[in-house]
Amino acid sequence: MNCIITGASRGLGRAIAEKFAGAGYQLYLISRNADALRHTSDELREKYPAVHVRSKAFDLGDKQQAIQCGRWIIDHGADVDVLVNNAGMFVPGNISDEKDGVLEKMMEVNLYSAYHLTRVLLPGMIQRKKGHIFNICSTASLKAYPNGGSYSISKYALAGFSSNLREELKPHGIKVTALYPGAAYTDSWAASGVNPLRIMEAGDVAEMVYAATRLSPQATVEDIVLRPQLGDL
Repeated sequence: MNCIITGASRGLGRAIAEKFAGAGYQLYLISRNADALRHTSDELREKYPAVHVRSKAFDLGDKQQAIQCGRWIIDHGADVDVLVNNAGMFVPGNISDEKDGVLEKMMEVNLYSAYHLTRVLLPGMIQRKKGHIFNICSTASLKAYPNGGSYSISKYALAGFSSNLREELKPHGIKVTALYPGAAYTDSWAASGVNPLRIMEAGDVAEMVYAATRLSPQATVEDIVLRPQLGDL
């Protein structure tokens, strides 16, 4: 079984990679940061020696690199059992005063990365009539909030992509799950000084992704909303 994870070098992506490695999946890990990705890959290889971990740095916000990434996966002969579109970027701001180009960058990284990579991998999945696609959205996909700006717009768009893709792929036996996590303790939240007991653990998100893959072929989890027990910050 193969699991492809983007944004895999740290945070939610790394937690998801570790969960699937522990379950015996072969991993294909992608991230923009080559050094961080290499470090994560080496750690997983050492901890799970029976798991084959392949990794390569791509900037998936660039259309051509996203397409090249898909071809790299195909060239390795990997059947896509699980695809986790987790590549993302957050730039805070308001629509009225954020810098020019922020919307375009948010759409490229948070939406187009998933769109272009998925399109390359879909023909093989459709041929096999098998596979599960996870799009890591956000609670910002569900409700506007102050300082959300173009980030929230891009996450709303990713939710729409997920819904349309799900309907399109139903006849082909391919599942599509949109995940809407609130605040989970990752490097970015650690830098903010927030109490880690106030928000979720990255492993909580990984547990839910893995659990959704364990259902029978005739059942699917369409949407997963995860928030801290005390609510969003």
